[in-house]
Amino acid sequence: MLRCVRNSPRVENRSVKQKMRKVFTKVRFDFGVVVCALMTCITAFSQSSPPPLLQDIKVVASPNAPATTGTPLVKKTGSSAAVVTRPISSNSIIADVAIPGYTGVLVETMDGSRIAESNSTLTFNPASNVKVATAYAVIKTFGPEFRFMTNVYTDGVIDRNTGVLNGNLYISGRDPMFGFDHAVDIANELNKLGIRTVSGDLIATDNFAMNFSGSSLRSAQQLFDSLDASKRSPAATRVWLGFLANSGRTGQITGVPGVSFTGKAYVQPISSSLHLLFTHESAKIREIIKATLCYSNNFLAERLGDMLGGPYAVARVVQQGAGIAPGEFSIQTASGLGYNRVTPNAMMKLLRTLRSDLTRYHMTFADIMPVAGVDKGTLENRFDADFASGSVVGKTGTLGVTDAGVSALSGEINTRNGKLLFVIFNQRGGVQRFRAFQNSFVSLIQGQYGGPVPITYNPIPLDARLAQTKISYPSDQVLGNY
Repeated sequence: MLRCVRNSPRVENRSVKQKMRKVFTKVRFDFGVVVCALMTCITAFSQSSPPPLLQDIKVVASPNAPATTGTPLVKKTGSSAAVVTRPISSNSIIADVAIPGYTGVLVETMDGSRIAESNSTLTFNPASNVKVATAYAVIKTFGPEFRFMTNVYTDGVIDRNTGVLNGNLYISGRDPMFGFDHAVDIANELNKLGIRTVSGDLIATDNFAMNFSGSSLRSAQQLFDSLDASKRSPAATRVWLGFLANSGRTGQITGVPGVSFTGKAYVQPISSSLHLLFTHESAKIREIIKATLCYSNNFLAERLGDMLGGPYAVARVVQQGAGIAPGEFSIQTASGLGYNRVTPNAMMKLLRTLRSDLTRYHMTFADIMPVAGVDKGTLENRFDADFASGSVVGKTGTLGVTDAGVSALSGEINTRNGKLLFVIFNQRGGVQRFRAFQNSFVSLIQGQYGGPVPITYNPIPLDARLAQTKISYPSDQVLGNY
């Protein structure tokens, strides 16, 4: 007897389960493929190394951070596409420009006449425009010719017959640019003194930093390995050879500099009774500031701020020097990370004061800030068209998360009808959209003043600027006599 099973519930359920298993199996497989692909991309991204001096912006909002406050005239926007304000200007073309997000704009001629203004008395997060304040405070306090000193001491005596320093080697300094090249340069100088081996330890002070490391112990260990030619990394060797080329010393040094140790690397205070062998002097601070602002390097900015006593000391120098009220200029970091508050009016006063101070040293903004489309760094690919390249000198600022997205740009615009100073603070919106607005707005301003004109500028590569270090000896010591 034949039985019809077409309508059997048991068979239908079994058939449905089999189909569902196939579907779920395929879904699991497809999901696994997607996960694998994502993990591969993430791994590849994490293993890529950033260019020298460039730093990723990593901002973690503090739970105690002050909440931003709006104004009745400005609406908070999720993206920067919405139009909320327009610039105030006698020029109808400029006045009709739509400004995205919560934004402050101020453009002035060199004699102080206002070309465009919007929300210039309100406070904004200036992001890395704070680095301009740090640069001003450092130059005003120490001058542009200042050099960081890294002192090399010993508590021992050199045996010139064996090339052994019988004792420990001590390093003390807070040069924020100290790196592989400077370590090998110190090894070379020790070799000149007849030292090939140190029968003791390498001891660094807790303010010593190498290769932008925040750990003094890690820095001491890197120095320990870099001094020893047998432990030196290929990266250190490449940097050293590049340093020789950039400093014009290629061919002047024969052999491979190197000093070995029988002990280890430590971090501890040093005695005042030590004998100073020599001092490694950094490049001039004006060149270090140029690198800091070109690449918006947060580590360098914080270390520069520490020279003065931190961000509050920087703010005090700015407030007093530029005549700015504390309510218009308040910073919590010397780099611009986190929650800082500055009005466009205050930033404009700072630009004018900085420009005046630089003039006393026969310097311009281009000596410490990136020239757009010319210098490497954050402005390398902005305002870089043939007719505009070299016409904008300024400082960028970017925070992807803090204050719901921040982008800032301030500095100097060069046009056929003269120079202009400008400040643009964008907040609460998409960074890319803000940058597009800044680019178009600055170009529009230039167009209304006869078009862009490149400044007179001799672009010296940063590597060449930073390679101008030197070694100095105590006045009572002659090379080779100790």
